[in-house]
Amino acid sequence: MLDVDRIDVAYGPVPVLRGVSLTLLPGRITCLLGRNGAGKTTTMKAIMGLLPLKAGRIVMDGTDLGRLPAHEVARHGIGYVPQGRRLFGELTVAENLQVGLMTRDSGAGTLEEVLEIFPRLRERLDQPAQTLSGGEQQMLATARALCIRPKVLLLDEPTEGLQPSMIEAIRQVVVRMRSEGVAVLLVEQRVDAVLSVADEVVFLENGRNVETLPAETLRADPDRLSRRLGV
Repeated sequence: MLDVDRIDVAYGPVPVLRGVSLTLLPGRITCLLGRNGAGKTTTMKAIMGLLPLKAGRIVMDGTDLGRLPAHEVARHGIGYVPQGRRLFGELTVAENLQVGLMTRDSGAGTLEEVLEIFPRLRERLDQPAQTLSGGEQQMLATARALCIRPKVLLLDEPTEGLQPSMIEAIRQVVVRMRSEGVAVLLVEQRVDAVLSVADEVVFLENGRNVETLPAETLRADPDRLSRRLGV
């Protein structure tokens, strides 16, 4: 379990998150929703140790992650697929995957499992990441995160700009991770994608929690979601 407990985060003197709390449970998909600028990406960066906490705690299995540098957070089993993918473009597909494998000393067996999930990457192991299509780059960013054998997987806008077949491929991976007991935190603007996979939805507004609902409540009343997001 990963518990985000009343965290405050700022960019310099500008506060962005104010008392944000959420709990990520094994085998559950939590979707973080809100308008642009609500603090969704900032929440993920704070969990990863990329932004310092001004207040609050982030604890997983008894370890206070909020006190650790980002590379140590990843070593505790937090996989992160950032918006924009952030691959090492000049490195090959295999080298990008090796970065993930080294994080927690994962072996060849983990790499084989990941390539079974993304067989297209097996065909492109020697290809520079920057030469892949957008969908293939998203596959690689996700595969790199899976190479650390995550307990918690953070995905920030994973389907942005992808064609429908790639969107479905990413959706299937997210559902598979849930079935394998991974706790998933998903930021996604596509309402239909959220309703198809989420177990619960946390709404942020102006850097604060405003509501947490079971996804089944929103599936029964999708207009409620639209009213909250203003779409």
